[in-house]
Amino acid sequence: MSRPEEIGPPEIFYGDTEAKKYTANTRVQTIQAQMTDRALELLQLPPDESCFLLDIGCGSGLSGEILDEDGHVWVGCDISPSMLEVALEREVEGDLFLQDIGQGFGFRPGTFDGAISISVIQWLLNADASSHSPPQRLTRFFTTLHSALKNPSRAVFQFYPNSDDQVQLITSCAQKAGFGGGLVVDYPNSRKARKMYLCLMVGQQEIPKGLDGEEISDASTAKKREEIKNERRRRRDKGIKGKKGKKDLTAKEWILKKKDLYRTRGKEGVPRDSKFTARKRRVQF
Repeated sequence: MSRPEEIGPPEIFYGDTEAKKYTANTRVQTIQAQMTDRALELLQLPPDESCFLLDIGCGSGLSGEILDEDGHVWVGCDISPSMLEVALEREVEGDLFLQDIGQGFGFRPGTFDGAISISVIQWLLNADASSHSPPQRLTRFFTTLHSALKNPSRAVFQFYPNSDDQVQLITSCAQKAGFGGGLVVDYPNSRKARKMYLCLMVGQQEIPKGLDGEEISDASTAKKREEIKNERRRRRDKGIKGKKGKKDLTAKEWILKKKDLYRTRGKEGVPRDSKFTARKRRVQF
């Protein structure tokens, strides 16, 4: 079967039908959760601390939900309007914006504590328009991302390259933008389980190892890693988020929360708060 990025541009491929189909697929949800967990592990964020993260190619918010579970605040961008519409319908917690990442970002320097991206950057290797140059788009993307990250920090990209040449192009553009780091390959000898992560670093840091054959000398580190994964799994199975969920709020608290969120996103026509907010209406016959 052809890969999605070989069929058409992402904003066209992920139309209304495909966006809903992708989000509802339980297999996709499981894989996205696993890869996001691994990306968070590679970010090596400070323990027990809420960080401000950028989710690049956030889609319908599947990876963002994992960030919520870990108690992080996040901003998500995607080029597909349909994917973002599904994310809004699902009432994800992150702020969302429509963006072609090949045009770069306009964030203030040092805005984010880290960034993740799941199955996205391979799309930048395609020239979907006559004006598109993959090397130029990759360079603009990595340069503006490097500026938006704090020092020290990391950005972790899970991606599916088609060839070693594509890997070389991506890594060389990242290095020219000022990033350090390199590739982390999990289970390199397994055709099914093999996953590739580009772990980029702002500031001097040590490149982590892949999972297959990794030797962890500190037993407490391995135990803690397993405990964190188990806790995330329990939360996911029970539908519990790191933040206060809808079930924990009164009807009025929930409505006020959503109105504040819509105002923050600049949505027009949000009704003002009053003593009648969330009050049940009388049924008239």
